[in-house]
Amino acid sequence: MRIAIIGVGSIGGIILGALADTDADIVCISRGNTSLNLSDLGLVLHTPEGSIEVVPSERYLLVNSNSGPIPEQIRNTCDIAIVCGKTVDNHTLSELASELVSENGCVLTIQNGLGNAELLAHKVGSDRVIVGSITHAAWRNSDGEVNWVGRGEIILGPLDKRGEVYVESILHILNDAELNASKSDNIKQILWKKLLINVAINPVCTIAGVRNGALLEVNSLWQQAMQAMREAAVVARASGVDLGDIELENYLREVVSISPDNRCSMLQDIMAGRETEIDSLCGAVVMRGEAEGIPTPCNAILHGLVKGIEKSSSFD
Repeated sequence: MRIAIIGVGSIGGIILGALADTDADIVCISRGNTSLNLSDLGLVLHTPEGSIEVVPSERYLLVNSNSGPIPEQIRNTCDIAIVCGKTVDNHTLSELASELVSENGCVLTIQNGLGNAELLAHKVGSDRVIVGSITHAAWRNSDGEVNWVGRGEIILGPLDKRGEVYVESILHILNDAELNASKSDNIKQILWKKLLINVAINPVCTIAGVRNGALLEVNSLWQQAMQAMREAAVVARASGVDLGDIELENYLREVVSISPDNRCSMLQDIMAGRETEIDSLCGAVVMRGEAEGIPTPCNAILHGLVKGIEKSSSFD
């Protein structure tokens, strides 16, 4: 089975490191310094158990997405294309996915935020899009090494019922890689529960410049995270999403507890001078809230502050 990993950042690095221990044929799509590191040094992965693993570049076929079109020899040859890249690059990522996936293959998105699956569906068809939520925690240091700091799970399901035919093969390969994957029959719940965690952790930790665990140590940060999460939950339910019997505070505490040393992806982006995914997180909550007539002041403030931090380097 040929699997493409589109975007080999911290989460993509986890997927690559885990799949490298299977018999999958792996294609990595990356760019910039990440692509150079993967080419010259391979992937250096620090596992949650403290070991350091190196996946040599010979283990995968690397394509630098900045170097031109996808090479003809791998175009439309992948059974599964896993989209791990940032939502700010969604138009490029969806185009890459359509160029890589085979006629009978599927695309799995494990990105943050809302709207990713729908954009992919425009490129490859809704029947070939699988939606996933990942709680494995990781961050990448300045040398490009991936620190996998907390084992979690991947929950997935088809965007369209016709996509059921792909689910079992995806679960098989992900669990063969020991990534703890399972299926859900409620895709909207998957996406919104992930969004609840992201609006709680990412902007608060980014603005404060702290790792996830600080939320459990600083009460004022915890309260801001919970308020953002509560607002998002109200918007979700008003939008017709069944969140089940979720207890928000326990849910957030559980996720933070397995990743206390993690620098969230948004903080990593700010530290690296990159654009963040705040528009598809807090921004999405604000937009959906406005559509439902529900005020979301905490998410609006967090959205505005993170956008300001993004632009801060351009001001004297």
